[in-house]
Formats: sequence, structure tokens, C-alpha cells
Amino acid sequence: MIRAIWDEGFKRSYKKRVKMDEELRRRFWQRLELFLSTPFARQLRTHKLSGKLEGLWAFSVDEDCRVVFEFMGEDRVLLIDIGSHDEVY
Repeated sequence: MIRAIWDEGFKRSYKKRVKMDEELRRRFWQRLELFLSTPFARQLRTHKLSGKLEGLWAFSVDEDCRVVFEFMGEDRVLLIDIGSHDEVY
């Protein structure tokens, strides 16, 4: 199982965009649990990013919410940002 490390920017984004939205918070924790056990599960649509975010990856929480992260070895990821498609890309 992969271990997630929360970047300070991710913590701020989580508080701002997710913490107060009960439904989004529930979906986030479900998707994070799935991601940590199976990072390339089909439902997550995990993909590499390009351009200014080259070297980073993202997975989907729902239709419009994405989590941007970086692989930090085989068993750790650094969560960098969370928000809508337009907010994080």
C-alpha cells in the first residue's frame, strides 16, 4: 500500500475546497483509499501531466475535482493540489 504525504499547499486547498463540502469530502476519502491501494484503478483515471506540470500526475475524485500528486518512490506519493480542473491545471 502507498503512503500519502500532504504538502502544505495541498492542506490549504483541501480546507478551502473540500473540508466544508460533506459530499465532496466523502468522495475524496473514498477515492484516496482506492488510490492508495490501487493507484491506476480505472475509476481514478490516473494520468501523467504535461507542460508546466510535467513530472506530476493526477487522479479524479469526481467529474470536476482532481488531485495533483508526485510519486516519491514505490511506496509514497506527495499530494500537491486538489480542486476543479481549471483550478489545478
